[in-house]
Amino acid sequence: MNSKISVIKSSFLAVFLLPLLALLISSCSQQQSSTAEDTSENLVNPQDWPSIKPIPLDPAIEAQIDSILPKLTLEQKVGQVIQADNASVTPEEVKQYRLGSVLSGGNSAPGVLPYADTKKWLELADEYYYASIDTEGVEIAIPTIWGIDAVHGHANLSGAIVFPHNVGLGAMNNPDLIEKIAAVTAHELTVSGHDWTFAPTLAVPQDLRWGRSYEGFSEDPEIVKSYADRIVYGLQGQVGTDDFMGAGRVISSAKHFLADGATENGVDQGNAQISEKELIDVHAAGYYSAIPAGVQTVMASFSSWQGRKLHGDKELLTDVLKGQLGFNGFVVGDWNGHGQVPGCTNTDCAQSLNAGLDMYMAPDSWKGVYESTLQHVQDGTIPMSRLDDAVRRILRVKIASGIFTKGAPSTRKNAGDESLLGLPENRAIARQAVRESMVLLKNNEGTLPIDPSKTILVIGDGAASISKASGGWTLSWQGTGHTNDEFPNGESILEGIEETVNTAGGKVIFSADGDTNIEADLVIAIYGEDPYAEFQGDIENLDFVPNAFDVSKLAEFQSKDIPVVSVFLSGRPLWSNPEINNSDAFIAAWLPGSEGGGVSDLLFQRNPAFDFTGRLSFAWPSTALVSEDAEPLFELGYGLSYNTTAVVDQLSEYSGLENNNLKSTGEFFNKGTAVAPWGLWLSTGDLDKQIASFPTSVGGLIVSKTDHEAQEDALRIKWTKSDRDQMRISAASPSDMSRQANGAMELAFSAKSFTEEQAVVQIGMCDSDASCNETLEISIAAGDWQEYRISLSCFDNLGVDMTTISSAFMITAGEGVDIGLSNIRLASDLDAKPGCDGN
Repeated sequence: MNSKISVIKSSFLAVFLLPLLALLISSCSQQQSSTAEDTSENLVNPQDWPSIKPIPLDPAIEAQIDSILPKLTLEQKVGQVIQADNASVTPEEVKQYRLGSVLSGGNSAPGVLPYADTKKWLELADEYYYASIDTEGVEIAIPTIWGIDAVHGHANLSGAIVFPHNVGLGAMNNPDLIEKIAAVTAHELTVSGHDWTFAPTLAVPQDLRWGRSYEGFSEDPEIVKSYADRIVYGLQGQVGTDDFMGAGRVISSAKHFLADGATENGVDQGNAQISEKELIDVHAAGYYSAIPAGVQTVMASFSSWQGRKLHGDKELLTDVLKGQLGFNGFVVGDWNGHGQVPGCTNTDCAQSLNAGLDMYMAPDSWKGVYESTLQHVQDGTIPMSRLDDAVRRILRVKIASGIFTKGAPSTRKNAGDESLLGLPENRAIARQAVRESMVLLKNNEGTLPIDPSKTILVIGDGAASISKASGGWTLSWQGTGHTNDEFPNGESILEGIEETVNTAGGKVIFSADGDTNIEADLVIAIYGEDPYAEFQGDIENLDFVPNAFDVSKLAEFQSKDIPVVSVFLSGRPLWSNPEINNSDAFIAAWLPGSEGGGVSDLLFQRNPAFDFTGRLSFAWPSTALVSEDAEPLFELGYGLSYNTTAVVDQLSEYSGLENNNLKSTGEFFNKGTAVAPWGLWLSTGDLDKQIASFPTSVGGLIVSKTDHEAQEDALRIKWTKSDRDQMRISAASPSDMSRQANGAMELAFSAKSFTEEQAVVQIGMCDSDASCNETLEISIAAGDWQEYRISLSCFDNLGVDMTTISSAFMITAGEGVDIGLSNIRLASDLDAKPGCDGN
């Protein structure tokens, strides 16, 4: 009897309780994934958010979707929720996997350059389109849509207008003009055959150390809200009119949902430790106007809120965005952002789709995402109802955009007509935006406007460079290393000044480095930040660090009683008190783009109606340290006009950093770049070459960028010969690392072999007298990225003089070795056991 009871209990347990237990575990697991590390109480209260009435669905579109969905295979449905980068997917693969979308990352243009001309873009657009509508093997084919980051004009298209970045556009506080700018951007996108831009950015940056601050319009949510709907109208047209998604219009994407501008310490892709009320009142403000305006897509943020990765947050993506806020378009991810959700990888993340993501942005991971998502649907991890909802939302946007009826990209209105790029009337809009975005911070003794009949000395590395004036996301992702001939429809600030002065009978002398022996009536100095994008632009403090131009020369000109006008180029307000003190007039020109003539319009007041109307949309810091207690130097909304009599007195030049005990982070290579004072060098034989751009090579060594934790944050190094060529991270002045060696510090880095077998490399640290011949042999595993650590004492034992380290890292290998390398730094010994083999 006892055995029977035991059998009955076991059967009951197997048949009833175990499935129930499994269901409960699955439910808990999904809930934990959706909240991304938050295992405490539910922090989101959707009923506290504003209720937005959804835009009524078009019955004809919904009926068309109803007829399409049953005809799609499961494989087609999975393909629709995946977006691949054009650098990693062929048209044939788009057809084979029935992918829903293709994107072009910041450096992913067709051809050898990070940008392309109209012909190259359009040819590839047609190839993707025709591949996607090929009905071979399927009952119905769904056209793919092509997206790109046209965030301040279509800046990856040769000849397109580059508008001021958003940090400047926020200062103009002109919603009418912002709509015109968006409309011009859409117009130029249709010339190259693109369907979709990942704009507008609706971040409300609160910490200017964030490298994407210039993508935000303002720290004031009201300015962001006043722009959001107007940008959507400019890109898409207005819902309910014949103009909606008509000729010259493209799909827009509000991004990044949510609070990417609130991360702690301004760390890109970081964590926003703020209240739900601040989330509602500040960071969601732009969505309250973009959604009613009919924005078709929303991009999820890389970042977290209260430790919850947004790519996996069901309560925010589904309950709030799609529920309370009434968004009925589709949610797209950011560059492999799903891979950051706890429990996920770049190639496998059911949690994101279940949380409310509708389309994975899986640039180079798309094939793995396809395979894992297909499996998750087949085994029920992803409910079919969730997949169908995602596909319905994608189809809704595609049908509304006209992609089913307007034919191949090359057959559409505007397509391929390069004469439509940089039209005079559109360049005039950009030039107006430059004028209205500039903020006059100082104009002592009426230095401005300038008399153009005088002799004007123009100095600074920003004067002749359209690239520097345009910043990141221009021709390439980071926007660096471009010459003016790559902007065929552009004008530098210097050219604008020369045109004005020459017309008035004056004289312009240009000296980029600022020759102080030149006599002139007035000096215009044009300088500031070099271009950057995303996390590579993150900084530790707000101190402006001069780069290619010696700003101390400003004081020399003043000492000769030559007035100095500073035109400061930057993606954010920076502590620049010494530069302001050494200038009689100081202008925050932000990143004005390709219409440099707009700067001269105001410097010389070329039209009586021209005046400084720009007002700060971000407060200007009084200290280089970020502190809530610090009073701003110039308040939000500050800005002078010609008739303003305010005088800016001598400012304190105490940055706040002097006694802050700032120490070296011990980082040598991070976020895709060498950390100052270190630089990247290649050596072959007697030849040394500093790396200035990528890809680059020397001898048999080829170095390019690759992805590790983020886009292009790592190096890819390939040896094609057996000459043992070296890559080094070196500095001009040696560093004393004896204390670190004695303190059990380690040289740490992440690496992987791109071949199927492990790679054997030699690692060294070099002192001032050595030729980097004393090395340690390290084996780099194939497959996933791994961290490697070498005790500094190992190099000490080799005889390296740790008091005079000139190269903090040297690597060499034999022919055929192909590895990735990132995050090279000093780190504390984790187990206090010295290791010399990298483990």
